[in-house]
Parts: sequence; structure tokens; C-alpha cells
Amino acid sequence: MIKLVKRQPISPIDFPILFLTLVLLAFGLIMVLSAGAVLGFNTNQNSYYYVLQQLKWVCIGAVFAAIAIKLPYTFWRRFAGLGIIVSVLLLVAVLFTGAGIAAKGSARWISFAGLRIQPSEITKLTLVVFYAHILDRYPIKKGKDWRVPLGILLPLTGVVLALVYKQPDLGTVMVLGLTSAVMLLQTEIPTLWFVSAVPALGIPLMYFIHGYQWQRILVWLNPWKYASDIGYQITNAEISFGSGGVFGVGLGRSLQKYGFLPENHTDMIFAMVGEELGLIGTFFLIALFAALFARAFYVIRKCPDRFGRLLGFGLISSLAIQTAINLSVVTGVLPVTGITLPLISYGGSSLVITLTELGMILNVTRYCQKSQNNNKSNNPGISNVPV
Repeated sequence: MIKLVKRQPISPIDFPILFLTLVLLAFGLIMVLSAGAVLGFNTNQNSYYYVLQQLKWVCIGAVFAAIAIKLPYTFWRRFAGLGIIVSVLLLVAVLFTGAGIAAKGSARWISFAGLRIQPSEITKLTLVVFYAHILDRYPIKKGKDWRVPLGILLPLTGVVLALVYKQPDLGTVMVLGLTSAVMLLQTEIPTLWFVSAVPALGIPLMYFIHGYQWQRILVWLNPWKYASDIGYQITNAEISFGSGGVFGVGLGRSLQKYGFLPENHTDMIFAMVGEELGLIGTFFLIALFAALFARAFYVIRKCPDRFGRLLGFGLISSLAIQTAINLSVVTGVLPVTGITLPLISYGGSSLVITLTELGMILNVTRYCQKSQNNNKSNNPGISNVPV
């Protein structure tokens, strides 16, 4: 039997995190408007089509974020097991039932109530909640304490990664795998077992690597050799950065969005930032992300209970990892893989889940000690309630 800590918020939500989130969201809407204007006009005779769609998802995501801010973070612990089970079932449904929708060579979506949902995005959230629950429920303090949590988490993680990889969606596999790893690093797990867990999950997946993924590795090693074929996307991204220079060609004046750079409003939107706003614009965007993640990590470490710290750390780590992978892919540091830039790229499921995660992070900040003058003994709203 676990005990939930019933608490009353001791402070408002963290304003710097909220402010940075809103600035990034506004930045993303501006870039979606610019990057998607040509494609929107060509496909829907409406240059504002993609930004209007994005605004719709912003409104939906804002509702979920508001709910996440209002509900105590301990509430989600009650549904940790159910959430991950539902996520696995949705991933199975995408691959093995007629409900799955394939697009651009990948079966990543499922139709529900007229909406297209991406279960792998939901899994990013539910996996973190489940990890936080298990690692807090079975703390690793000494001896063989690691057996129970690893016995639960590693098989589950292997199943989730295999299902997502099967879609195929290597980018999300990397986010889920690295998020799981950094959460395990927050425990006293023996180094040998942690190091062994990485190849234990990764090597079997390498056996099933797809032919086009090997091609992407070849492109990564020498993109201009394949510039007219499989390296077309990444070389045009490099052209975008080169065209932008230091100050950019000007907002809305990109040439690459006229059919040259594929996915310029989704996965490759950072290249549009480089072309239109230049090196200064890319540095500004990276600085916004760095400030958001740094502030979140700083505040969450002061959460009064371990579950809250693990939950907040896992959520912000997931977003930071996804951001780092996208920026690395677009700049050629990593091979091309389809993954969005949080709050910036066009995409419904990704945006809604990202806003929900940030809402949960903001809820955790309501219970954190932001001032040295406050302490737990002065807060009468804390009581242990058996569950």
C-alpha cells in the first residue's frame, strides 16, 4: 500500500516557465504561418490554413494544460498503471488493427471520434508517469533493491520501444529510450546494471533496422554525395541555413518553402528559422529553450516529495531530449529522423501532449519551495493519506 501526500499549493505557478512557454508558442505560430503559407495555398487555396489548424490545436492543448495545472500532480499517480496499459494497447492497435492510419511510409496514427491521434506521443507522457510511480514506490537504496523496479520497467520499456520502432518511428524511440535512461540515473541503480540495460534494449532493435535507415546513415556521413536523391532534404536544410547568414533574409521571405525543403513547417522548421531570421534568430530560439529547461529543472528540484521530483524531471527531460534531437537532425549532427520541435513545429498530437506536459510541470511548481523563507513546518496543508 502506498501513501499519497495530500498537499495544498504553497505558491502560484512559476511565472518564468509560463512566460517562456507562451513566448515559444507565439514564436512557433509565427514560423508555422510563414513556413506553411505556400503549401497551404497550393493544397487548400488558403495561405493561413496551417496556422489556423495550429491555433485550433493550441486551444485544445490549452484546455488540457489548464486541467493539468489545476489537478494536483499526485492525482496522475492513481492512473499510472492504467495509462501505460492504454498506451500499449493503442500502439498495438496502430500496428495490428484496421484502426491504424499509414502516412509517408509509417503507421503512427489512429482514428478516434473523427480525430487522428498519435499514440506514441501519448506514450511519452504515460511512460514518465509510470516510471516516476515505480521508482518512488520501490526506491533503490541498498543491496538488491533494484530487482523489483528493473524487473517491471525494463520489460515494459522493451515492449514499448519495439512497438514504436515497428511503426517505424526511430525518433520517438530515441526520446523514449533516453528519457527512461535519465530517469533511471536518478536512482541508486548499480552502474553495471544501468550500462547493461542500454545494449540489452538497443542491440535487439539494431537487428531489425530498416534499409532506408541505413541509407540515412550514409547520407549523414556524406550528404552532398546524395544531394539529388536521398540526401535532398538535409542538403536543402543546409542551404537554408547558408542563405540566412547572420541576420536572415527576412521573416516570410524564405525561398526554400517554395517546394524545395520537404517538411519545412514540421520536422524541418528550424531550418526556416535559420533562413528567415539567420544565426541570430536560431540563437534566440535556442536560448529560449535553454532558459525554459534550466528554470524548470531549478524549480522542480525543490519539490517536497520524490514522486513530484521524478515526475517533473522526467517530463522536462523528455521535452529537452526531443528538442536536442530535432535541432541535431536539422543541423546535420544526427542522421535524419522524423521528430518535431516542441512548441514550434506544426502538429496536433505533439502540441497537445507538449502543452499537457508543461501544464503538469507548472502544477508541480505550485508545491515547490521558491523562497528560503518558506519551509515545510510553516505549511499546515500537508498530511499523509493512505491509499
